[in-house]
Amino acid sequence: QVHLVESGGGLVQAGGSLRLSCAASGSFSRLGPMAWYRQAPGKQRELVASITTVRYANYADSVKGRVTISRDSAKNTVDLQMNSLKPEDTAIYYCNCIAEYDANWRDYWGQGTQVTVSS
Repeated sequence: QVHLVESGGGLVQAGGSLRLSCAASGSFSRLGPMAWYRQAPGKQRELVASITTVRYANYADSVKGRVTISRDSAKNTVDLQMNSLKPEDTAIYYCNCIAEYDANWRDYWGQGTQVTVSS
C-alpha cells in the first residue's frame, strides 16, 4: 500500500506563492508518475501537473508559467511550487501517484490540502 501525505496548503493573497509537498510511504516496490490534482467547489477534479520518473513534466494550460512540479526519487516526494496565485486557483489540492504494490500497479490519492487565494 501507499500512503500519501500532503502539506503546505493555506491562505494566501492573490499574487502570492505557496509550495505544496507530498510524501509517499508504505510497502510499495516502485513509484511511477506522480501528480497534483485540484477540485474547486462544484467542479470536477482536474489535473494541475504531473511528472514522470524521468522528470518529464506536464501542466494544465491554466497554470503554465506559474507552477513548477518537481520530485525527489530518493525521498519519494513530489512538490508543487505555485506562484502568481489567482483566486481561481482556490481548491483542494490532491497528491496522486501510481505505484507498484504486490506485483500490481495501482492509483493512490492523498487526503488533500486546502489552498485559498483571496482577492
